[in-house]
Amino acid sequence: MVLDKGKVVYQIYPKSYKDTTGNGIGDFRGIIEKIPYLAKLGVDMVWLNPFYPSPQRDNGYDISDYMAVDPLFGDMADFEEMVRVGKEHKIDFMLDMVLNHCSTEHEWFQKALAGDQYYQDFFFIQDQPTDWISKFGGSAWAPFGDTGKYYLHLFDETQADLNWRNPNVRKELFKVVNFWRDKGVKGFRFDVINLIGKDEVLVDCPEN
Repeated sequence: MVLDKGKVVYQIYPKSYKDTTGNGIGDFRGIIEKIPYLAKLGVDMVWLNPFYPSPQRDNGYDISDYMAVDPLFGDMADFEEMVRVGKEHKIDFMLDMVLNHCSTEHEWFQKALAGDQYYQDFFFIQDQPTDWISKFGGSAWAPFGDTGKYYLHLFDETQADLNWRNPNVRKELFKVVNFWRDKGVKGFRFDVINLIGKDEVLVDCPEN
């Protein structure tokens, strides 16, 4: 979707929005209740921060399942109702997509860790780390289990970078985007998408 520059986009961080269960955490039901109010404000599109299953090491930007809803926020039926009610009020939804990396709790990384070569190729795994620094501080490499190898994480140690040079990775991530499009989502905000391109051979940084 190419967003009209005249559109009004309203960002919602689900966890701190309206809580309808009394557990102190915002949820989809709370967003649904507020849609008429958002329509009165003149909102055209709601941008949702991540609501996918996550160990929450990085506020949900460490995703362990791209095609599911964290029970903290409700279930898939709630999500679908939210999109439907939004449409009734001429409000579309835009999702945060975090495709540079996934949580180390994701099935892909767990299978890689268990020795599955197919899934090991989903990540950057080397015998020796480079001198790269994580955005969160410290080395951008962490031990890959007890293999003696290291995997790349440009952010938290639990956020393993995905190897976009692998066509199987691209195919899986395209499935993710199309899954949500089929749910009626009209827009996406691709988090740190500028970092997905990496050289075939990862080497130390030049001096200075």
